[in-house]
Amino acid sequence: MPAQKESEPVRPLPFAPRPVALSATLAVNEAIARKRREGVRVLPLGFGEAGIPIHPALTRELGAAAGRGGYGPVAGSAALRGAAAGYWARRGLPTDPSMIVAGPGSKPLLYALLTSIGGDVVVASPSWVSYAAQASLVGAEPIRVATPRGEGGVPSPALLADAVVRARARGREVRAVVVTLPDNPTGTIASEETVRRLCTVAREHGLVIISDEIYRDLVHEPGRKIPSPALYAPERTVVTTALSKNLAAGGWRLGVARLPEGPFGRALRDSLLGVASEMWSSAPAPMQHAAAYAFAEPPELVEHVDRSRRLHAAITGAVADRFAAAGARVTRPEAAFYVYPDFGPVRDRLLENHGVETAADLTDLLLERYGVGVLPGSSFGDAPSALRMRVAPSQLYGDDDEQRLAALASPNPAGLPWIADALDRLSDVLADLAETITAGEPVPA
Repeated sequence: MPAQKESEPVRPLPFAPRPVALSATLAVNEAIARKRREGVRVLPLGFGEAGIPIHPALTRELGAAAGRGGYGPVAGSAALRGAAAGYWARRGLPTDPSMIVAGPGSKPLLYALLTSIGGDVVVASPSWVSYAAQASLVGAEPIRVATPRGEGGVPSPALLADAVVRARARGREVRAVVVTLPDNPTGTIASEETVRRLCTVAREHGLVIISDEIYRDLVHEPGRKIPSPALYAPERTVVTTALSKNLAAGGWRLGVARLPEGPFGRALRDSLLGVASEMWSSAPAPMQHAAAYAFAEPPELVEHVDRSRRLHAAITGAVADRFAAAGARVTRPEAAFYVYPDFGPVRDRLLENHGVETAADLTDLLLERYGVGVLPGSSFGDAPSALRMRVAPSQLYGDDDEQRLAALASPNPAGLPWIADALDRLSDVLADLAETITAGEPVPA
């Protein structure tokens, strides 16, 4: 094609690309990096990454499969699907390997599932930022429903039924509800009774349940069971998980979905494979090999996950204590590596001292004045005026693998110098935030 002549006018395109905001959980990383470049001492508490090193056994398995360059089956290798079936069977969910589909992370799997199922989607309020965002991307309406008090991740069953009836009355076609067990952003676990009631509502109103159980192996209390909806409504529940949280392999991008058996599940599998074939063809073969090893749960990985669970419990508990001491209302985290404090009890003081009216005002203040990166609850669907935020302390475990391994091995990780220093810094920031009368007097670095 000939080059454009200099004399020819440049014709701008008559349209703009579709505006899609950067995910809040990724945007906060960029904001923290900016503060570091400005020379500010930062506390990176925004990004939900597990913060522990990859286990050497996983890197060994990945390296052993590095030469596998073929595409492979769309659903995933037989070895991976068999190992994932065993993983779920050990958790009380007998699974046919043919009803498992692998993908390059649980986020693409969720997007493909929403595409296959169609219709509008109910999500909990608050809930992980990508649920509502992906629903909008596929052309659906995300319908937000509040959770029961202290039980994050699962919409209130009574409110769910009402929301579905109201949405259908205005012509919407609601087909699915997404739940998270355990929950991100609150770090809590819905009760068995709530999950059972949710399953009853899903049956009565013809809803598919997508249960994101990516944090289920990081429950703080040993032996506590997760009440998966697949136990109570197996014919309509899809369960997803991945390697990114329990084994800190987020960058490896490998997830799996367990589909329900029966006619609907088989039809959903066919549709999901069709979508997957057009989106990613197949998950990366070397990652599938390593994931098959991981889902088989050899003893060294079981022990590694157990140590990470104890570390997450210790540090989220310590962080929750710091927020409670500053006057925030805090539900004690029960799983994962998140704390969800509510500064409602000190709202008047924050308004008087700092002009804070919304959660975004509060988190902007924490970042710009103190170098503390957290996410406002409004990013997760909370009302903007609710002074709640998600805090992810897992980036405090260390600046390198030597420190992170020491944190994993320590019986008292909160007492390690680099973690204790970060916790003390957090306490100083929160004390100043709550007590300062004269704005413009930052905590000394």
